[in-house]
Amino acid sequence: MTSTTPAPARSPERGSPRAGRLPWVLVVPALLGLAFLVLPLAGLLVRAPWATLPQRLAEPQVLEALRLSLVTATVATAVCLLLGVPLAWLLARASVPGLRVVRALVTVPLVLPPVVGGVALLLVLGRRGLVGQWLETAFGVTLPFTTAGVVVAEAFVAMPFLVISVEGALRAADVRFEEAAATLGASRWTVFRRVTLPLVMPGVVAGAVLCWARALGEFGATITFAGNFPGRTQTMPLAVYLALETEPEAAIVLSLVLLAVSVIILASLRDRWVNSP
Repeated sequence: MTSTTPAPARSPERGSPRAGRLPWVLVVPALLGLAFLVLPLAGLLVRAPWATLPQRLAEPQVLEALRLSLVTATVATAVCLLLGVPLAWLLARASVPGLRVVRALVTVPLVLPPVVGGVALLLVLGRRGLVGQWLETAFGVTLPFTTAGVVVAEAFVAMPFLVISVEGALRAADVRFEEAAATLGASRWTVFRRVTLPLVMPGVVAGAVLCWARALGEFGATITFAGNFPGRTQTMPLAVYLALETEPEAAIVLSLVLLAVSVIILASLRDRWVNSP
């Protein structure tokens, strides 16, 4: 006759949600923080003029601001891809002195007040700026208070999002594939185009999406460097600012559009953030 002894109960794993009750000393401030972030958005939804929303979205000034925002944000993202991907590759792969300083300079627009960025752009690319006066004299190109100026301002504040995302993807990529392609005689450009870029494409896409969303919501540098001229430089955030003084309901409608875009962007990138190490 064989006796069986019950298996000892497994203790809950460390970090398991069932390991114990949640401490109220953490739950209460967490809920307060959640309410602090969510209630303003809920207030926007509650106060929205839903009955007249389609008519307000069809107004010419709203459509013009939306069109200009979409065009300039897309062009700014294309500029960031053209310049930011090589810059991210340089930060991730190159071994040159002063690379940490370069990385710090690249990330400065993330913490720099956008208005200060607009002032800096004016001092460099303005008609009397360090580069702007040469552009006007040599090529007749003037960037401030133009649609091109909007693109420049948006690209300036949005490019770090792309660079950081692509650099992280490059550092996480397996360099053995690149080394194998190089040993087979592929040039550095071929290795980058045929091996490196496909490997980091998810990071490039995520960075481009974040870059586009940041460019779409840019306000401070745009109004400082490009002004607020309807049909030429008045993007959605600037239209919200202007409408808030004269027609608050129109400002709420424009804000809802930007909120919807932000939610869509965050939802599309959720799996990448949750599954990232």
